[in-house]
Amino acid sequence: MSQNTLIDIRNLSLDALKVHFQAMGEPVFRAKQVYEWLWEKACTNFDEMSNLSKPLREKLKEQFVIKYVSIHQSQFSTDKTIKNTFRLHDNHIIEGVLIPTPERMTACVSSQVGCSLTCKFCATGYMERKRNLNADEIFDQVVLISKQAEENYNLPLTNIVYMGMGEPLLNYANVLKSIGRITAEDGLNMSYKRITVSTAGIAKMIKKLGDDGVKFNLALSLHAANDQKRNEIMPINEQNSLKALAEALKYYFAKTKNPVTYEYIVFNDFNDGLEDAQELAKFCKHVPCKVNIIEYNPISMASFLNAEVDKIEAFADYLKKQGIVTNIRRSRGKDIDAACGQLAVKEQ
Repeated sequence: MSQNTLIDIRNLSLDALKVHFQAMGEPVFRAKQVYEWLWEKACTNFDEMSNLSKPLREKLKEQFVIKYVSIHQSQFSTDKTIKNTFRLHDNHIIEGVLIPTPERMTACVSSQVGCSLTCKFCATGYMERKRNLNADEIFDQVVLISKQAEENYNLPLTNIVYMGMGEPLLNYANVLKSIGRITAEDGLNMSYKRITVSTAGIAKMIKKLGDDGVKFNLALSLHAANDQKRNEIMPINEQNSLKALAEALKYYFAKTKNPVTYEYIVFNDFNDGLEDAQELAKFCKHVPCKVNIIEYNPISMASFLNAEVDKIEAFADYLKKQGIVTNIRRSRGKDIDAACGQLAVKEQ
């Protein structure tokens, strides 16, 4: 059989895999063994499945394929951040980042090849969206970045953020399936509380997260609590106004009881004034939340600049005085274009 006619084995549930094994005349418990190899041990090669007989491994290779992700290139920042370009089975390239801090080891993973949202300040937004990633392609990024944390810093991966290339809620099913495999006992067995999905703000999908009772953390890339300003930098706001987002977030919180994180990049002389802080504080009243103020990382395609340090501090101080939990996030990996908003594949 050609590669194109082989079944992508990681697309199958355990029950579906058992059906295939029955059809092959193999004991059903073998399917469970293979499933463990695929998800608990993150194995990408049938030959490494050592508790299976060689004839069975050959039989698997005749019917199935494991479309794994590989590291194409890694760059190391002076602050120890590692940016990876990953090659997919169809030769598309995506990026993912290991962000080490004294408290945690965080994997920043992509959910799409490119992005369709055209946010004006984000390098990925200037790329074309080629396709969604499959759940196993997101899973593989986590596995590879986790290995990097162990090999380079002798520390386990502690956190995962879906903040790489693409809009996770426009690849909803695969994102939730990947989190299912990452958190499952017969998967990577990571805690939901260690996972954050970041969205540019798609109201109906935020409501769907509530309906599905998700347990992971939700972050909203807000960047302006004023429709006119937000429309200017994030065209998605034209169909998902702040009013619509506020309603969706209230619905989400009522269903999940999960507080929300607002990400807010402060751009020089655009959204860094007292009035902007007041608008943000007002928006924060809708649901329990915290605010991460993020330094802007300039990109060649846009003319935005990071706000002055004293303005960032004053902005944060105002929010804190309103009783809002506020953190200023310093950029990591700027020297290798691995910082927030800088991910864009420059070469294939």
